Amino acid sequence: MRKFPQTRLRRTRMQAFSRNLVRETRLSAADLIWPVFVLPGSNKREAISSMPGVERMSLDLLMPELAQAQRLGIPAIALFPVVEASDKGPTAEAAWHDQGLMATSIRTIRQQLPELGIIADVALDPYTSHGQDGILNEAGEIDNDLTLTALGKQALCYAQAGAQVLAPSDMMDGRIGHIRALLEQHGFINCQLLSYAVKYASAFYGPFRDAVGSAGQLKGASKASYQMDPANTQEAIQEARLDLEEGADMLMVKPGMPYLDVLWRVKNQFQVPTFAYQVSGEYSMLALGLEQQIITEAAIIESLLAFKRAGADAILSYFAPWAAKKLADKPL
Repeated sequence: MRKFPQTRLRRTRMQAFSRNLVRETRLSAADLIWPVFVLPGSNKREAISSMPGVERMSLDLLMPELAQAQRLGIPAIALFPVVEASDKGPTAEAAWHDQGLMATSIRTIRQQLPELGIIADVALDPYTSHGQDGILNEAGEIDNDLTLTALGKQALCYAQAGAQVLAPSDMMDGRIGHIRALLEQHGFINCQLLSYAVKYASAFYGPFRDAVGSAGQLKGASKASYQMDPANTQEAIQEARLDLEEGADMLMVKPGMPYLDVLWRVKNQFQVPTFAYQVSGEYSMLALGLEQQIITEAAIIESLLAFKRAGADAILSYFAPWAAKKLADKPL
């Protein structure tokens, strides 16, 4: 007599209804954060050659796009500035100008779209003439503590403008504690800190640096003295622990897909809100693959689902509006 397997896992895979019932991981528009690039001026729109389908936009053109993203169910944006050369300098003072591009944009978005979450990037690299995330000392090295003072001014400026979430992405030691203390001192006790706690010195950031205009200033210089070594995972746990102790509300792992193992470890270790960033290089590889018909659209959704499966509570992705439309038509 032929012996059949007692357990057949294919039974629940045979029909769509049962696949949906037993699905372990869900993905929706509510899981997505849309990173956007804002330009100074008005009626300006610029394609980013290294990021097919992504544009820099002046705020007047960006606002309808943000309203549409909100209608699609995307709860928040991550806002990044494109800074004019005249506003760049060695000490990045334009980063905390009350009438600067970021502060003005934050105020306008809060006024016109009060329910949309604004995650403001706290970093000096768009504003420094050398493209680094910190202020250089006389020896040409990043001065960690001098940089903290500048980051604190920048964070406070954005909180005063109305950003609900500040996202320090610089990887300076102690910056979460410094910013948290300033926020408390000035009464911004409910302003959230999304720490780029685990940010690697990655080769996947190139298109982003093109987008914000820092690649020209950086001129290929390394950020390895402050961003993490891609070979390390235990260090990621230490970084995350320190930032939580200093007052971070949420943690970020960046890049995303090459570091799913790190994302999983951080989420399981701390059980706090943990985000992942599908960075520009990841986006561009997928977008170009789609353009060349090497992959199908299903690969985009699969990549986002992978972040959720690894433990991400939210995903920053340039695919967010596109994915939100797809998920509205075909929920996962």
